[in-house]
Amino acid sequence: MEDHPGIAFRDGPAGRRASLAGGPDVWEVIESVRGSELAGEEAIEAAAEWGNLTLPQVHAAVRYYGDFRDEIDDWIEFNRREARRERETSERAREALG
Repeated sequence: MEDHPGIAFRDGPAGRRASLAGGPDVWEVIESVRGSELAGEEAIEAAAEWGNLTLPQVHAAVRYYGDFRDEIDDWIEFNRREARRERETSERAREALG
């Protein structure tokens, strides 16, 4: 935490994850930065607007990602799989009801 001010850790059913202190998980911020289809500071500004975050908060998430890319990429992939699983479950339930 000393190397990454503004980063906190939360425990949950899926494990411990890095988050912004008082904000979203780092994986969510990085997913927003990468999903903006912008680059550099424009992507950071878009992520800040998306999450109602300050630029320093987004920069803190990006710095953490720079040091722990595999960890954050694993969280992104885990959450994508879970979202797919939930969509498929909902689709099957709708189909079962006709």
